[in-house]
Amino acid sequence: MSITLFAQPYDLAASGFYFTSAAEFSDKAAALRNDCGQRVEEFEIQFIDGEAIDAALAEAWSLSQGTLVRFFALAEELDEQEKQRFIIAVGEVGYSFDPDTVGLEDFEIDIYHLGSLKELAEEFIAEGLFGEIPDHLANYIDMDAIARDLSFDYTETDIAGTRLIYRSS
Repeated sequence: MSITLFAQPYDLAASGFYFTSAAEFSDKAAALRNDCGQRVEEFEIQFIDGEAIDAALAEAWSLSQGTLVRFFALAEELDEQEKQRFIIAVGEVGYSFDPDTVGLEDFEIDIYHLGSLKELAEEFIAEGLFGEIPDHLANYIDMDAIARDLSFDYTETDIAGTRLIYRSS
């Protein structure tokens, strides 16, 4: 699915326009004039239509006319998990980034595709992170208590309808 954005001029005497690529934005912006015939130069960029993950990416990206070209390129390049990583790192954790040199490997974040901290606790126990637990004691483990303890280091979030748990290093 393509991404549709809207360029809302800051000039109140001009009308905005919809666009689906950086080239289309450049062409329409260059041709746009206000009611007095003057060229319009500054726009607020609004996300209108596209995948929910791309809307979340645009919000974390702080989309502007200066970063449009790179945004369209990354929205096309990145897969869903890479987009989720960027959204969590920048939109939730607060990492800063340079739009021209975004490096997802620079974000030190652990992401788990699980629905709750209780599921994370169960996974950690299954992986042996709490050591070997004898079968006769397994039923006595309080998963809710472990989940509460994990909540000090891990955060639950929802991105474009997908529940994720993350920890920032």
